[in-house]
Amino acid sequence: MRVTSSHHDIRGLRLFVRRYHDESARPSGLTLLLLHGFLDAGATWDRIATPLAQAGHDVVVPDQRGFGESGWIGPGGYYHFPDYVADVSALVDELAPARLGVVGHSMGGAVATYYTGTFPARVERLALLEGIGPGHNEPELAVTRMETWIRDLHRTDRTPRPIASLAQAVERLAVFHGSIPRDVLAIHAEQLVRRDARGNLTWAWDPLHRTTAPTPFSAHVFSAFLRRITCPTLLVTGGPTGWRPPDEAERAACLVAAEHVDLPDAGHMMHWSRPEALVEQLVRFFGK
Repeated sequence: MRVTSSHHDIRGLRLFVRRYHDESARPSGLTLLLLHGFLDAGATWDRIATPLAQAGHDVVVPDQRGFGESGWIGPGGYYHFPDYVADVSALVDELAPARLGVVGHSMGGAVATYYTGTFPARVERLALLEGIGPGHNEPELAVTRMETWIRDLHRTDRTPRPIASLAQAVERLAVFHGSIPRDVLAIHAEQLVRRDARGNLTWAWDPLHRTTAPTPFSAHVFSAFLRRITCPTLLVTGGPTGWRPPDEAERAACLVAAEHVDLPDAGHMMHWSRPEALVEQLVRFFGK
């Protein structure tokens, strides 16, 4: 197994990319792009990326802008879904050959959907891990979101908050992911923090992500992208403790060729909680 890393200058930012390749495996000819979710990073895909590479796939795992080891946007900028999609487009043009599969978790699933819907001929297979979009916002919420966003921008300090210790980082993760064993959280906590210039431990994401995005999410617009996706699509959910929008069935019905698999005790962070079960489904799906 060979794992390499590199920085790529994409649209004015340096994006950090890990690549997994097993030279002993029979090549599938398929490049798999794995897109992480909100406040996550590419490093936490390790227990998924490694077996996918062992199955013969060339696995590309970026840290999306503002997360992990990738760059942060400059003063006056922000993180909008179209920015992530444009980054993916540029990375695919640079790193992926003709055959491409995409896996997106949570926010990464929305990015994967927007990209695949925009370039349906480019993606051979798509897997969305509880990544069929956030909850719908009615248009009337646009004003409130804009007001909140501007207020947040004025009061948000982009200086990362120090974390006293790795143990404190684990406790923080446990607040949101209490069903995941602490030893697993400890592994991922190490992957989600970094040292600043003073040697302080901080989260490896831009504090600007704490603000409320100004643009309301429209399920109607998102469904237009879903309807343009023509490739086989795997929808994976994490059972009753996962996160699924109320109109999930209506969104899924927009896909031309979708299959649904539920991992009943996985929860939303299925690549952390049930990596073996998830890998089994992904290897099967991308091996067809």
